[in-house]
Amino acid sequence: MELIDVLEKNYENFGLVLNIDYRNNKIITFDLTAGNQDLRQFDIADTNSFEDYVFNELNRNNAEVSIGGYLENRTIYDHSDVFGGGERRTVHLGVDLWCKSGTEVLVPLSGKIHSFNNNQAVGDYGPTIILEHILDGITFYTLYGHLSLDSIENLEVGQVFEKGDVLARVGDKSVNGSWPAHLHFQIIADMLDKKGDFFGVTSLEDKEKFSNLCPNPNLILRINNL
Repeated sequence: MELIDVLEKNYENFGLVLNIDYRNNKIITFDLTAGNQDLRQFDIADTNSFEDYVFNELNRNNAEVSIGGYLENRTIYDHSDVFGGGERRTVHLGVDLWCKSGTEVLVPLSGKIHSFNNNQAVGDYGPTIILEHILDGITFYTLYGHLSLDSIENLEVGQVFEKGDVLARVGDKSVNGSWPAHLHFQIIADMLDKKGDFFGVTSLEDKEKFSNLCPNPNLILRINNL
């Protein structure tokens, strides 16, 4: 059985990844493509301006969480060398959940710590945790990026977490790679021998390859109309 089949079969069994009921409370979506004219009104590389935009939109819509989409072809990565090398990487492989720093990150299904790291470059994940799961005989991984520094303190590889456990907290712009506060959540079928890090963005050329490696995170998130 393929990973997507297993995730679809267990769709109703996954818990939340934030301590906010984004399945039933109001959420909004952020368009981070070139089509969003609002993004031309400020400098994306200026984290303060970007953060003001994000949280003004949340407040204006009376929402706690906004969603950044899977396989969205984004224009917001040009300020960071993290996304260079060969063809520019612009296609987002996870789902972003933009919310207040300090928000608790929860474990959606039981797993153990595969690896963790502080990826400190501007535009990178900052503190990152990767969990390993086995479901119906299939091994796969979930990645949690842009965490607080204390989220990766006192962790051990192999440490077990159960569904609903608090895994971490969302970090702020001072530690999370210089982004407005959010969680990057991603499903990974094969870690390709990487530890504490994985491609969160790919090129248009490699979109098919990496979308197969990283299926839609909404298979676990279960957000309506995403």
